[in-house]
Amino acid sequence: MRDTFPLLVKTEFPAIRRQKLETLQANLGYRCNQSCLHCHVAASPKRTEEMSWETMSLLLDFARRQSVQTLDLTGGAPEMSPNFRRLVSEAKSLGMRVIDRCNLTILSEPGYETLADFLAEKNVEIVASLPCYLEENVDAQRGNGTFQASINGLRKLNALGYGLPGCGRVLNLVYNPLGPSLPPNQVKLEAAYKEQLATRYGVMFNQLFALANMPIKRFGSQLVSRNEFHDYMKLLKGAYQSANLEGVMCRSLLSVGWRGDVFDCDFNQMLELTLGGPQAGPVHLADLIEADLSGRPIRVADHCYGCTAGPGSSCGGALAPNEATQTASIA
Repeated sequence: MRDTFPLLVKTEFPAIRRQKLETLQANLGYRCNQSCLHCHVAASPKRTEEMSWETMSLLLDFARRQSVQTLDLTGGAPEMSPNFRRLVSEAKSLGMRVIDRCNLTILSEPGYETLADFLAEKNVEIVASLPCYLEENVDAQRGNGTFQASINGLRKLNALGYGLPGCGRVLNLVYNPLGPSLPPNQVKLEAAYKEQLATRYGVMFNQLFALANMPIKRFGSQLVSRNEFHDYMKLLKGAYQSANLEGVMCRSLLSVGWRGDVFDCDFNQMLELTLGGPQAGPVHLADLIEADLSGRPIRVADHCYGCTAGPGSSCGGALAPNEATQTASIA
């Protein structure tokens, strides 16, 4: 896999600073039951990195002391962590909002048959990746049979009340473009998703989050291999919107790696781009247990244009969902 970091580190992206910390996003490990082409983590069934319970306990202590309201769990497949259910239960006992970034297919894997019931019992919000409502497109990106397994997972969640009007169990979907293009208008795409999934499969959900692909890890490596990297960066920079700087997720989110190291966002974590601030090297969560992070500089590089291009992109979808995308693709 080709490293794109040397192509990103020299940047003219504007300086930004942290605001009040609201969300801890924890990567519980890189093991996953899938190996998706667009994965910015390069997760796969062969990866063995995983967060220890000691680090999870520190995560919970940090959240309590800093009055963090939201714990956002990601991976890999975060549910494959041996302590996933224990972490969720402890976080809910602290009154935290818990988000599980689920790939849907994990709900059908042997040994995870009761996972959906557990998530429903704890009222965990689910953000589920489904890069298209067409089977051939999803299988091309994520592997044969992935789409049907995803539909089965959605049906299982719907049966538990997830995504149904008035139920209160939140099920949001995530869209990623199949190639080097910006996401289309999120509002219009959500309407198409809801119509197609309901009509074809009887599936319902709450919201659709449209995210741009980041030019790092697997996706970035593919861009380099196909001589598309510089064209994609030109696309992102050409669609840059300064208004999106106010809402980028790194201003109110802290990303924690499986070893407890801390980063400004999940993408910086994958690039090993250390937390912005006065320190020279890596920062561990234990070093920040009582720290006030408000006002600290955020470390930026050229991949940050992916969060600010067109309607913007964050873990909660488009920053300006009603804005039309300025440039569709590099083609």
